[in-house]
Amino acid sequence: MKSTLPKLLHPLAGLPLVSHVLSTVETLDAAHVVSVVRYERDRLAAVIAEQLPVSLIVDQDEIPGTGRAVEQAVAALPSDFDGEVLVVNGDVPLLDAATLTDFIAAHRASQAAATVLSAVFDDATGYGRIIRSESGSFDRIVEQKDATDAEKAVDEINAGVYLFGVSQLRDQLAHLDTNNAQGEKYLTDVIGLLRAAGSDVAAVPVREPWLVAGINDRAQLSEAALILNALIVRSWQLAGVTIVDPATTWIDVKSTLAPDVTLLPGTQIQGATTVATGATVGPDSTLMDCEIGENAVVKRTDATLAVVGAGASVGPFAYLRPGTVLGTDGKIGTFVETKNATIGAESKVPHLSYIGDTVVGVGSNVGAGTITANYDGVNKHKTVVGSHVRTGSHNVFVAPVRIADGAYTGAGTVVRKDVPAGSLAINVAPQRNMDGWVQANRPGTDAAKAASESGD
Repeated sequence: MKSTLPKLLHPLAGLPLVSHVLSTVETLDAAHVVSVVRYERDRLAAVIAEQLPVSLIVDQDEIPGTGRAVEQAVAALPSDFDGEVLVVNGDVPLLDAATLTDFIAAHRASQAAATVLSAVFDDATGYGRIIRSESGSFDRIVEQKDATDAEKAVDEINAGVYLFGVSQLRDQLAHLDTNNAQGEKYLTDVIGLLRAAGSDVAAVPVREPWLVAGINDRAQLSEAALILNALIVRSWQLAGVTIVDPATTWIDVKSTLAPDVTLLPGTQIQGATTVATGATVGPDSTLMDCEIGENAVVKRTDATLAVVGAGASVGPFAYLRPGTVLGTDGKIGTFVETKNATIGAESKVPHLSYIGDTVVGVGSNVGAGTITANYDGVNKHKTVVGSHVRTGSHNVFVAPVRIADGAYTGAGTVVRKDVPAGSLAINVAPQRNMDGWVQANRPGTDAAKAASESGD
């Protein structure tokens, strides 16, 4: 990945790659889950433990290879375990539970010692090929570097997912060695050893090759993201969500949408965002870990960890930072930024304002161009605006300050002291008009000519 972030922790639809695999594994109700880690083990183990706490984490030693990883995983199982061992890879995030369930069923039906998951690729270059006998049964796996021209023409590849009977697996793992060019223990060698011992091995192809696509670079990551997002979008459409332009709409796997939600083009629904019935989001909006109420409208907005009440409207061009709570039928309007602010039901902050560390009551209107000056250079302070307050345009509230219920403030006022209920706060600064100033100080300008010709 050419990244300081371990490959398995790169995000896909709001979750690390490995979390997708763990989520799928969890649905299979396995008796034991063993996660083998090595590179950046602490970071990876922390994510595994959070996503699937029941997973036993095993550290692979200095002997490399998939065969060694499985050998150590099997050694970690109870000695009396006598079931089946499913081997999946942490960098194959699109492999779903339905495919694995069918794979397990096929393995049991065949009564084979092992079953290999395969896929048919248009271009199989670089992959190990599944070679079948004339009867169509599995014969062997041939790696690209060892394949003849005829074998290279085979389009069925080894997907790297296996199911073994544990006793046969234990027997053959004991025979693995590192006598190869890479100095690794290969899991594919177990398949060869089973066949050499006369055991049956089956190969089951997946219905779509992208299900077993591995992620080895950022190009493949983006390809997987396109596929997964298309599946997520379609599932919400079938659940009653209107998505006007699926190609420009992105939805994370943990997000939740109710029927009759409408998503307009250019919308990203991220994290654990929930959107209630009848709400409209977009166009060109990004919501991260937000809660959007029924029939709310959120237009051209960037919001994180915000709550928008039922019937409320936000935007266009609003920026809702963490801690923003907008009440029922409230409004956060054009070019408004909010942070750690609770704005009550039917209250409005319509235009060109910054509202931070603030509580606004019910039914109040905050005038255009209002700033809550919440930071004194050391600490943040709180502004409280009561219910049914009307504040003038271009106000500055120097926190800590309180504008009580029913109060008004005049245009251009800097509020430094609390305003009692029902009061009008203004800054008294009489306007002074200096007659003839333009003609005296800007002679010959268009303004001076216009003033001279004016009848006023």
